[in-house]
Amino acid sequence: MRSTTLLLLSSLFFLAACSGEKSSETGTSGENLPPVGSDRDEHGCIASAGYRWCATENECVRPWELAKEKGFDETPDAFDDYCQNTPE
Repeated sequence: MRSTTLLLLSSLFFLAACSGEKSSETGTSGENLPPVGSDRDEHGCIASAGYRWCATENECVRPWELAKEKGFDETPDAFDDYCQNTPE
């Protein structure tokens, strides 16, 4: 009986400890983080997903995929040359 009571009390203590909310001091609440995909540029390209604007293709593309598809070097300068992008 005593061991059952001890087991029950320790289980209740464990469950009570796990049900508390995380402190905002830990920075894990996510309240200060921007929503995923909210980093769109003026063309609507999502930089965090690897997309950049390409004027030649008139769409957001991933530079390394476009370089492979079109056969140019996988460098920022080659991408800008192909896409006719001007430095900002």
